[in-house]
Amino acid sequence: MTTGERRHLAAPLLTALILMGCQSGGGPVGERDGYFSWVDEQGRVQYTRIPDSEREAARSQADDTSLSDGTQATALQEDTEYTLDNFPDGDELAKAGNVRPGQRQPYFTWRDADGNVRVSYFTPDARTDVEKGLIAAPIELTPASVYHRTESHYTEPVDGYDPDAFAILGIDQEPEDEFTAFDRLCCDQLSARTAQKWQEGREFAVRLDQASAEHDFSSGRSPFQLIALPSDETTQAFVARVRAYAHNGLVVPSLALLDREFQPVRLVTDLVMDYTPETWRQRGYLEAWVPVFPGRGERWLIVFTRDRDLQGQTVIDTRQGPKAIPHVRFGELGIATFED
Repeated sequence: MTTGERRHLAAPLLTALILMGCQSGGGPVGERDGYFSWVDEQGRVQYTRIPDSEREAARSQADDTSLSDGTQATALQEDTEYTLDNFPDGDELAKAGNVRPGQRQPYFTWRDADGNVRVSYFTPDARTDVEKGLIAAPIELTPASVYHRTESHYTEPVDGYDPDAFAILGIDQEPEDEFTAFDRLCCDQLSARTAQKWQEGREFAVRLDQASAEHDFSSGRSPFQLIALPSDETTQAFVARVRAYAHNGLVVPSLALLDREFQPVRLVTDLVMDYTPETWRQRGYLEAWVPVFPGRGERWLIVFTRDRDLQGQTVIDTRQGPKAIPHVRFGELGIATFED
């Protein structure tokens, strides 16, 4: 290669090196301080300059949270000593969208009609899916007194046993439990001819009125309704919704679950039922949620009332003040299978 050819090649090479030096003076626009990158609707990467006011605020915030060793402190100061008096309340923090006092409110950026980038602050929605109505609230079984059949501990008396010995000695015998007292008077004498069939997929009415059959239960004489439960071949267990509708009073029901031979399996009393006020399209009612177990031998359901419940009343709040609704023997109930 001649000297002239070398000179002709050196000029373009020098020009290329100068241009490369100019271009290497800074990185891509998105890496420069004061810009942020985003993707538009066509999938193209765009760069937008951050206003000076926001950059200054971000720098001052970073300076405030900087430690002596150069690391950044978290929003929750580690040197804060929390006690029972100043410990953050979780429920209150959730209502505030989990934004602690002094923290910057969450925000998003958007572009207005003139092409200017705007910042909008917002409070995060801390409601649960149940509170938003996206999913149904899980049911809670109604508190109640539940009695089951217990194993008998009876032993044969010794020779010369006097059945009145406890009375003679002034010793009180163990009182009869609720289930045993109920079992003693019920229910093998009942007939399935007046039984009502369980209806799936809808609420069905159960009426206790003067035409209803009556029985002398251990808790007093009461009208009752016998209901045939779903077969254990199709349903092992489910939750029954029981509503007692207000009409000249409220029926406070007690429930007894029987096997195929009309022998008591479970007794449910003292239901703590919630009251729902009446509306323009529905009467007020007491409501309970009770589990039923056909797979455990429960074949029949008895709905009845107790004398002690008739002596009480349900007090509700109205616009005119408290109102007492008496408990009555006759009334209408609605029973349905809970379906998730």
